[in-house]
Amino acid sequence: MFKKYELPYSFDALEPHIDALTMETHYTKHHSAYTNNFNGALEKADNLANLSIEEILGSLDKVSDSPLRTTLQNNGGGYYNHNLYFSILAPNGQSSPQGALLRQIEANFGSFESMVEKVSALGAGRFGSGWAWLSKDSKGNLVASSTANQDNPLMEGGGLTPVLGIDVWEHAYYLKYKNLRADYIKAFWNVVDWAAVEKLYEMA
Repeated sequence: MFKKYELPYSFDALEPHIDALTMETHYTKHHSAYTNNFNGALEKADNLANLSIEEILGSLDKVSDSPLRTTLQNNGGGYYNHNLYFSILAPNGQSSPQGALLRQIEANFGSFESMVEKVSALGAGRFGSGWAWLSKDSKGNLVASSTANQDNPLMEGGGLTPVLGIDVWEHAYYLKYKNLRADYIKAFWNVVDWAAVEKLYEMA
């Protein structure tokens, strides 16, 4: 059974950038629903039972039952995406990338500021619900992208592994920022724990 990432901080710890009510609702309602629905769907997919979440999301084409495949895609994606999202946020995390991660950001985007601008634009420009990503490819390069709904780069092939994700579903920001998605995205960068992102980069 897959379990939610356990928050090491309180719901109000990311104030004023992300408000307590949004964090509580996002984590206890939305993330819980994706996790429970994903685990329920896996009970009907015996061939996936012993795989990691990354392996499952990368092999959805092997699920012949179309409705089940869609359920696994939506809820498995929601589970994975939210685990990553909550794990890279912190009230007092490392405020900027360092070391190998910073050097790679500069190599692929020119500067840290350019990377932030690129990923932010992808999130702000995503029509409807979805995510903006920073991912590592098989050669170690960093790639910015965006996906709809609860999809992520693991589902698209090409060897991309996410190391940072911005949730741009309305449930991630609407209680505080209303329709001002760009303001939420700008605030998001204030609570990114770059040490956590660097660990994901090293593991990818």
